[in-house]
Amino acid sequence: MKLLVVGSIALDTVETPFGREENILGGSASYFSLAASMFTDVCAVAVVGKDFPEEHLDLFRSKGIALGGVKREDGRTFRWEGKYGYDLGDPETLGTHLNVFENFKPVLPEEYRNIEYVFLANIDPELQLSVLNQIRSPKLVACDTMNYWIENKLEALKEVIKRVDILMLNDSETRILAKEPRITHAARTVLGLGPKVLIVKRGEYGALMFSKEGIFWAPSYPLEEVIDPTGAGDSFAGGFLGMLARDSETFRLERALAAPAVPEPALPAAPERRSRAPAPPRAAQWPPTSSRHGGLA
Repeated sequence: MKLLVVGSIALDTVETPFGREENILGGSASYFSLAASMFTDVCAVAVVGKDFPEEHLDLFRSKGIALGGVKREDGRTFRWEGKYGYDLGDPETLGTHLNVFENFKPVLPEEYRNIEYVFLANIDPELQLSVLNQIRSPKLVACDTMNYWIENKLEALKEVIKRVDILMLNDSETRILAKEPRITHAARTVLGLGPKVLIVKRGEYGALMFSKEGIFWAPSYPLEEVIDPTGAGDSFAGGFLGMLARDSETFRLERALAAPAVPEPALPAAPERRSRAPAPPRAAQWPPTSSRHGGLA
């Protein structure tokens, strides 16, 4: 099953406590496509400049990623420069140069308009809406966004959210969108905007999935060494949707996607307050259990 992604292909300059790299391959569509290509056929829509290295396009081709929707325009490629601290959390943006991406107007090739699985990567929500208007009969649409669009183009973003099945945000974006500091309450508010499923990415703490059916938590894989977390969220989305496009039965999302989104998903209720009573004999108690989980930066 093919998977369509519309997003950015960029050249990044990234500095971490472990080193600095200049003009390396970046962009939401890049990370997503490379991850998703491990599971299914990917068709990308993006724009690059005359200066974009052909070797990067060859990398995409070597992974079977279709580039019929990637246009090379006069001018320079979108560039981003960022710096991470030792916690490798949200980076400090040192420079953003849109270049050819500033006038990006995604136009889907005719053969892409019937693709059933679609990912709208982190771009202007007005562009995301234009893509939705070009798709004929999608089976599943997922999208990502960021705090900039939440704070500056909220109404357009809400129109997008109404029309997608899965919304993917990180912790802080979920709270900003909902104007609510408590994550489960924030999730309830976001589901009320229209998506059937909300996936909250929590970095080293894994990910939470909220729907009318309830909550599912997936821990992250513990890594001993992390050098550069750039693109981790897009790669997560690519792996998740790539596998889903290959075999939707694997994740059993049909119930969540078939049920209408409501403001009150089945979230855990607070326990009732009970009067104190003597503890039962030890033999009657359940044996203690434990769980181990690690983190991924």
